[in-house]
Amino acid sequence: MKLKILVTCPPMLGMREQFLPYIEKYDVEVVCANVVQTLSEKELIELLPSFDGWIIGDDPATRAVFEAGKGGRLKAAVKWGIGVDNVDFQACKDMNIPITNTPNMFGGEVADIGVGYLIALARETFFIDREIRSGHWPKNRGISLSGKKVGLVGYGDIGRSAALRLSAFGMNVIAFDPGKDVISDPGVALSVWPERIEECDFIMFTCSLNNSNRHMLNHAVLNKCKDGIRVINVARGPLIDELALCDALRSGKVHSAALDVFEIEPLPLDSYLREHPLCVLGSHNGSNTSDAVAKTNIVAIDHLMRFLGKETL
Repeated sequence: MKLKILVTCPPMLGMREQFLPYIEKYDVEVVCANVVQTLSEKELIELLPSFDGWIIGDDPATRAVFEAGKGGRLKAAVKWGIGVDNVDFQACKDMNIPITNTPNMFGGEVADIGVGYLIALARETFFIDREIRSGHWPKNRGISLSGKKVGLVGYGDIGRSAALRLSAFGMNVIAFDPGKDVISDPGVALSVWPERIEECDFIMFTCSLNNSNRHMLNHAVLNKCKDGIRVINVARGPLIDELALCDALRSGKVHSAALDVFEIEPLPLDSYLREHPLCVLGSHNGSNTSDAVAKTNIVAIDHLMRFLGKETL
């Protein structure tokens, strides 16, 4: 019987014409899930027992899901991408299910879109575009980047890549990262969150999500910020208390926000973030370039095949 593989990661599924010929060389059967963002826990509990391997997107990869898989055929899994907050790694360890992710694959790509968002907020290009399409001819006055301070929350692969780009604009970078072994690069000052947040003109989130940093940007921290601060999130939605952010946008405390990720995805239709004129909204798509996705697809497949006892091609 052929090994059967389930793929539930939307960026990977969007390039199935690229990875299917590659994975089929391993002589396995591949099932591409019908998914827009994630499958539900219930759907996964029903599906997973029929599969030997699973390439995970941002789905709820919970203990209950892995227990269902282990009760069937599931032997191994790989979390596609770098974020792992949706995966219960301890459950996999307890059940002896080999699992890994694909770290250090998207630092440049996510940094690129984060910097793109930052420029958009500085010059309000997105707002001007909307107004012109509506028949107007606005002359919004932006702010210059040189000399401004950016608070980078997270100084791993993405954060360092972003700092390199921002420094080229003459911006000053304050990096917030709790890691004990984090070393500052030239032109980057390290700080402890939220110390020095009142100095920042921009905040950009580039860190992973864990139990200790959920809602790290909240009413209390926002109150310490400069009036008119601009907020960018290309990491994980729950890092920001969206109710607090919406209040700050209404009051003008936050000038504008560019969000690629949200607490609930897809973003609810009744969210105030959809209404605010100075918000740029993404679709949790910051890493999705054809080059990076193609590379990560191969890495994820090879990891899974090794776990399943297949010789790497």
